[in-house]
Amino acid sequence: MRALILEIWLLTLAMSPYLLLGFTIAGVLKVLIPEEFLVKHLSGRSISSVFKAALIGVPLPLCSCGVIPVTAHLKKAGAGRGAILSFLTSTPTTGVDSILATVSLLGWPFALLRTAASFFIGILSGVAANIFTKEEPLPKAEKHIHDGTKPCCMPPKKKFINIFKYAYFELIDDVGKWIVIGLVVGGLISYFIPATLVERYLGNPLISYSFMLLLGIPMYVCSTGSIPIAASLIMKGMSPGAGLVFLIAGPATNTATISFVGGKLGSRSLFIYLSSIVIGAVLFGGIVDMGLPGLGIQMMSMERMHMLPYWLQLVSSWALLGLVLRSSITRLIKSSF
Repeated sequence: MRALILEIWLLTLAMSPYLLLGFTIAGVLKVLIPEEFLVKHLSGRSISSVFKAALIGVPLPLCSCGVIPVTAHLKKAGAGRGAILSFLTSTPTTGVDSILATVSLLGWPFALLRTAASFFIGILSGVAANIFTKEEPLPKAEKHIHDGTKPCCMPPKKKFINIFKYAYFELIDDVGKWIVIGLVVGGLISYFIPATLVERYLGNPLISYSFMLLLGIPMYVCSTGSIPIAASLIMKGMSPGAGLVFLIAGPATNTATISFVGGKLGSRSLFIYLSSIVIGAVLFGGIVDMGLPGLGIQMMSMERMHMLPYWLQLVSSWALLGLVLRSSITRLIKSSF
């Protein structure tokens, strides 16, 4: 039991700084970008809204947990279902930081294919959502969440207060439960699946693709942190295509994101979300292994990437748990009256 709790705690340590970063970015977007702008460019069921969401998402340095609060903000602001899924799938798979890190370990061709896969998955999931899901009208309380003051006219103090309130109170109330569920499930998976199991399935691409999907989809790993894992497995003999499958499926989702999508967007959106990631990962993995055998994968550096300092992880974890606990207590008190 102690070992299981430790796994959940270690996962919380790893995810908390990125979650808080995501909440902060969502708060900044809420205050600095008018909701009318988001609704204008990301609402509706057009291809252009899906395209814009993927285009915005690809360079953002947000992981699969950090993207949750930003996505929640887009949903509250009135973005269309297709644009929401497009942003949610394209953003965590890569980013400016991970593109450069991929170049340093695996070369430009591999990095460009990874970026292309991220964009393709965003478009695929967004278009599928527009076709196979129905838009749900937002409640009136969510349509007008500004207090009537234009963001551009707010004094700096007012902007800071609004960022803080929205990021760490409203959004925590909205998605905190799903994050906790995901952390617990992720800890269970980490506890019951030994890391040495990965090294037993490096030869056959069919087996390694399937295994990388099964390992990567529920696992929490950021787009940059996944690179040395994939590179080391490729050096041990795993096909580069299987490495790309892991680099897509691992950062694109985890148990917390799956919990959020299923809980806030519905089962049909969850199916489209996971299917798009699987299809895109396998397709581009196959391109690497069969379509482009002359990629020239290069291992320029295998030095371990810098980890976040422990003090930052610790402070972020306690801050996140405190915010979620406050939200739960407040909700309990309100329900009792």
